[in-house]
Amino acid sequence: MKVSSKAQRCALSPMRKYHPYAVEAKAKGKKIYHLNIGQPDIATPPAYFEALRNFEQPVLAYAPSPGMPEMIDAVIKYYDGIGIEYDANDILITTGGSEALQMLMLSILDEGSEIIIPEPFYPNYSTFVNSAGGVIRPLTTTPEEGYNYANREKIETLINEKTRAIMFTNPGNPTGFVLSRDEMRMIADIAKEHNLYVIGDEVYREFVYGGEPLASIGEFDDIKENAVIIDSVSKRFSACGARIGTIITKNKELQQQLLKFCQARLSVATLDQVASAALYSVDADYFDAVRDEYRLRRDTCYKKLLEIPGVVCAEPKGAFYIMAKLPVDDADKFQLWLLTDFDDNGETVMFAPGGGFYATKGKGNNEIRIAYVLKQADLERAMDLLALGIKKYNETHK
Repeated sequence: MKVSSKAQRCALSPMRKYHPYAVEAKAKGKKIYHLNIGQPDIATPPAYFEALRNFEQPVLAYAPSPGMPEMIDAVIKYYDGIGIEYDANDILITTGGSEALQMLMLSILDEGSEIIIPEPFYPNYSTFVNSAGGVIRPLTTTPEEGYNYANREKIETLINEKTRAIMFTNPGNPTGFVLSRDEMRMIADIAKEHNLYVIGDEVYREFVYGGEPLASIGEFDDIKENAVIIDSVSKRFSACGARIGTIITKNKELQQQLLKFCQARLSVATLDQVASAALYSVDADYFDAVRDEYRLRRDTCYKKLLEIPGVVCAEPKGAFYIMAKLPVDDADKFQLWLLTDFDDNGETVMFAPGGGFYATKGKGNNEIRIAYVLKQADLERAMDLLALGIKKYNETHK
């Protein structure tokens, strides 16, 4: 029997593919510090669980395919708070940002059509683009230039008759790079001039550390037909298990195509929507406290990396990730060695090897992504283990 060529073009997640080795290491008594997955340890706001406890409808029924009115209203009010007006017809609720991305790729890409994405990028982009038959046209960056992709000439060089969209994560996963408003305006102008979609994956919007106002591709009224926002409660409210995301666009034709996929999957889980809508009731103090905590973790992680000889990295300006080039021959081999052959007092560390964050073959082989989502003491220990692991790995792999 055969499997599809589309599935074969997809790859395993670099964040999760070493899970079996981690299970085996833990069975042997090793403690593992997980820097590989962006699972925040910040407590989910109590409003989520209170809404669940107060749910008293006698029948747990299907929700409307576009999303429950209370969930859509919560999203509208949130964006109104950052100065962007949407109405209910601009918003579709999805099962996490992942389903939003999958539906969007199925709605805008044909076999062989292209989408420009700065690399390194969130690896699941590749899965969603490949499953829709599309091709990623990578906008290549380097650790030495801080993974900055805001270059008009480089972007326009990649545009051809097959190009459908430009997509970016801002703030960036895996790099922590943050676009300025002027840089975002420049990308919006390119999309408008070339009649392309411009897709802003903005799930990390609250996590910016320079004091700048929250920015969105949705704030430019002149590109309302081009702009699409992907959003989610997962990171903003430390509610990854809620699986509630959104697609937001004023493009009515695109909304109609997206709605077909929303109806085909019937609806998003009712209870998750009820509880997630309540999350939007938290006040600004919640975000301020979370941002301060992650800024401290960012500073710790960056400082520790700079102390390791041969590491190349830039200070991340947002999200809760840092991408770094290590002085090792192969990050995948190094990660496997850390799980199978290394420990310090029974402890080791996991990260996400960088190759899976690139579309360009051979890029990122000695880079890693670190998710600084551990509490301070654990993060310091994890970074010390990384430094010690690099030293011992290079001693044994000369």
